[in-house]
Amino acid sequence: MSLWSPELLTGQPAAVGLLRHFVGGSFVESASRFAKVSPVTGEQIFDVCEADEATVDAAVVAARAALKGPWGRMSEQERAGVLRRVADGLERRFEDLVAAEVGDTGKSISQARTLDVPRGAANFRAFADFATTLPTESYATTLPDGRRALNYAVRKPVGVVAVVVPWNLPLLLLTWKVAPALACGNAVVVKPSEETPASATVLAEVMAEAGVPDGVFNLVHGFGPSSAGEYLTRHPGVDAITFTGESATGTAIAKVAADRVKAVSFELGGKNAGLVFADASLDDAVEGSVRSTFTNGGQVCLCTERLYVQRPVFDEFCTRLAARAAELTYGWPADEATTNMPLISKQHRDKVLSYYDLARAEGAEVLTGGGVPTFGDARDGGCYIQPTVVTGLPEDARTNREEIFGPICHVAPFDTEEQAFALANDSDYGLAATVWTRDVGRAHRAGAALDVGLCWVNTWFLRDLRTPFGGVKLSGVGREGGRHSVDFYTETTNVCVELS
Repeated sequence: MSLWSPELLTGQPAAVGLLRHFVGGSFVESASRFAKVSPVTGEQIFDVCEADEATVDAAVVAARAALKGPWGRMSEQERAGVLRRVADGLERRFEDLVAAEVGDTGKSISQARTLDVPRGAANFRAFADFATTLPTESYATTLPDGRRALNYAVRKPVGVVAVVVPWNLPLLLLTWKVAPALACGNAVVVKPSEETPASATVLAEVMAEAGVPDGVFNLVHGFGPSSAGEYLTRHPGVDAITFTGESATGTAIAKVAADRVKAVSFELGGKNAGLVFADASLDDAVEGSVRSTFTNGGQVCLCTERLYVQRPVFDEFCTRLAARAAELTYGWPADEATTNMPLISKQHRDKVLSYYDLARAEGAEVLTGGGVPTFGDARDGGCYIQPTVVTGLPEDARTNREEIFGPICHVAPFDTEEQAFALANDSDYGLAATVWTRDVGRAHRAGAALDVGLCWVNTWFLRDLRTPFGGVKLSGVGREGGRHSVDFYTETTNVCVELS
């Protein structure tokens, strides 16, 4: 069986494959292994090598060496050409990436084919173009005594970048970070989540096939504390860390990075609000909220967990949202009609189920869901959970304060625009918000009033890769996307030349 067999699309491969590290241009093994199981069936699909400290050190050393080799001497245009070859390679390996992504996450084949894998290639093409066209600053300076000088900025790679990515959108978020890092001339050491090691391994194969110089892209598998994640983020040879994941992990990494004042870019958790005004298209608001709440099993940092609906349409909205949530289908990932995916692991499902129980204990009315579906087949061994809509809780309920990261939302009424904005802002998080309204003035007021990094009006998850991406409060530090990514992945030197 091929390592990326289409059988991964069912979560039931005929044999267990081995996933290795990629260090200095070669695949290497390590003695310690861990099992990767399918979220669809609970069956093991891979043995994964766990990096020890020596393996991580070798990866960082290889990355530092690459900066002094051919990669470090390439022009921006030459590096952009390499990135475009990587994008071509991702497109050639499209079906392998789909199989790896579906096997890792249990998401539907239709989502992997239309979102995750295409965005992987698009990220490399976008940053190949962007890094070669972004201007730098220059100023002509005239001094009081008549002397003149020219000041201009030179961008340089920051160095070795640790790229630590989560399990919810593994390929999309991995390429979102690796593409701009490489476009700016850095070398990277990637640590994917232990839950989703497969698509990162395919990317390593693509890097080798595309002729990326040895050591430019390195991959180490493992866990966080006392494993690859900790070894990498505390390594003195790492110059910058980019991380997407939960806020508590970001805090731990920030403490390690502070010791050496390493640059960090964190996109962390969210408890995102959605505002539905009475003048909105209710059809659009319901369908948009179904997407923003239940896409990817609710396992997206941008998903909506708190919905506030203006009182005149509150009852109708709740009825329609609950009905649509109940209609979401549980087919196998390979079924094009499937809209529901399992959660990533039984441990995570137990966490989300504990919040379902908490919501009930806090007095919530469950409009739909609240439990685990049964199938009578191998999926009963997986990590499926029912999409859930609840209402009736006070704002200070834990269900409304803590990030759940599953397919659940709480719906509450509001009366005025000012109240809606205040409710949305009453959170320790500040990543994203959705606003549903036909009032153009209100749409612009929302963008200014909401304490978030991203505000969508009458849409959700619509992205332009040039725009800033990130959060405020517990939702992160810094911005990525477009020139914001280039700013993070480069250091700038001002050059001042006296002309006369």
